[in-house]
Amino acid sequence: MEFFKIRRDIPFMRHALVFNVVSLLTFVAAVLFLFSRGLHLSVEFTGGTLMEVSYNHPADVNLVRNQIAGLGFTDVQVQNFGSTRDVLIRMPVVKGQTSAQQSEQVLKALKAADPTAELRRTEFVGPQVGDELAIDGLKALAFVVIGIMLYLAIRFEWKFAVAAIIANLHDVIIILGFFAFFQWEFSLPVLAAVLAVLGYSVNESVVIFDRIRENFRRFRKMDTTEIIDNAITSTISRTIITHGSTQLMVLSMLIFGGATLHYFALALTIGILFGIYSSVFVAAAIAMWLGIRREDLIKAPVKPEGSPDDPNSGAVV
Repeated sequence: MEFFKIRRDIPFMRHALVFNVVSLLTFVAAVLFLFSRGLHLSVEFTGGTLMEVSYNHPADVNLVRNQIAGLGFTDVQVQNFGSTRDVLIRMPVVKGQTSAQQSEQVLKALKAADPTAELRRTEFVGPQVGDELAIDGLKALAFVVIGIMLYLAIRFEWKFAVAAIIANLHDVIIILGFFAFFQWEFSLPVLAAVLAVLGYSVNESVVIFDRIRENFRRFRKMDTTEIIDNAITSTISRTIITHGSTQLMVLSMLIFGGATLHYFALALTIGILFGIYSSVFVAAAIAMWLGIRREDLIKAPVKPEGSPDDPNSGAVV
């Protein structure tokens, strides 16, 4: 399916150096923000108070969030839990207050606004749990990277695998850089979005790489640069349809999903936009600079023994 067909190949690789310099500067800036500002980690990683409150009617999550914010608590996560009548509240550690004092103060405010509010449970989540989640998240990221490299190396060639991983890590670091610069809250849903971006971005790279391999078979007279330009140009329509549809869904979560899904959708939005950019200008360009050739993807057929092209054909001992 195509919305339009471009008759003439766009010379993407002609400007690859300029765009990759921009990417490198953006990447370096993101790394600097990560080291200088750091990530604003949520309760899951830093520890804090966990409360489960139940109502005898559907709870207004935004109202509950505002009531708790009115007490001076910041970075509070409020979401439905199990049903619309149950609310899960996560609050970071407050200096000078115990977990019991926090939960008592919050419950008092909620009951003052709605007497049907009932505390089901309260507990303290220690920072050691957050450390374990952070380590597990890094392990998941490492396994995803290794899996992608093995898949691409087997399906295509190691140069494509290296190019795709560099492009994907480029996307991940830039997402983290945005969260570090603006000090947006980095939570488990955001970590899930980062892992999703890795898989989503590599899908676009695979589509382009597959078209490059197909072009090497079809166009014998084209050089590598022309092959890559043709592959990217011929997949633009598919890219617009796929990424446009996905972005519409993500934007609906960003606009209408409320505070719970806000940063999750924001991370996906950044990842989708930079994923398109990196697949075209980073992954394809790096593969070109690594010296990808027709012979890397299309193996020459083995000449059967005794054929006219066999150098030993007709030899007499």
